[in-house]
Amino acid sequence: MTDPITDLDERYSEPGAFPVSWEWARDLVRDAEIYWLSTVRPDGRPHVTPLIGVWVDDAWHFCTGPGERKAVNLDGNSAVAVTTGTNVYAEGFDIVLEGAATLVSDEDLLQRLADAYVAKYGRQWRFEVTAGGFRGGGGLSRVYRVSPVTGFGFGKGPFGQTRWRFARPGSGVSAPATDGD
Repeated sequence: MTDPITDLDERYSEPGAFPVSWEWARDLVRDAEIYWLSTVRPDGRPHVTPLIGVWVDDAWHFCTGPGERKAVNLDGNSAVAVTTGTNVYAEGFDIVLEGAATLVSDEDLLQRLADAYVAKYGRQWRFEVTAGGFRGGGGLSRVYRVSPVTGFGFGKGPFGQTRWRFARPGSGVSAPATDGD
């Protein structure tokens, strides 16, 4: 992944706010323990759920059972938003990553992801790699990759909004600007 285009949206930023580097924000995403995944239901309504995940190869990865609401939603619409941060008003930093969730089937990558889950969350999150996913205590799981297209960082003290626009995979063209909050 090349470095994204980074800018501060002054419409949503106080004096003294500054754009936050993607490297710093990426480390926050990598090290977070809980994330909120937003998907779109078949009827267009949003679905949001907390879950765990791992950052590997410049993307965020998560797993879910094939019959779970998020997997059913992704069967029809791969658009997602991944959120993590702090639930405190005037301190900390919140991050939103927008992109598409794609299934991971490469067994070498699946093994590295399985190892990353254990390294991050402990042995209770040990998965066996199977054809096309993971098998664990909850049964078979699909594994998804979310490569960010656009990201937003929300600083709280001073309040500021950073936007990161990532190159579209294979195109060499940056992602289109979005309106932010």
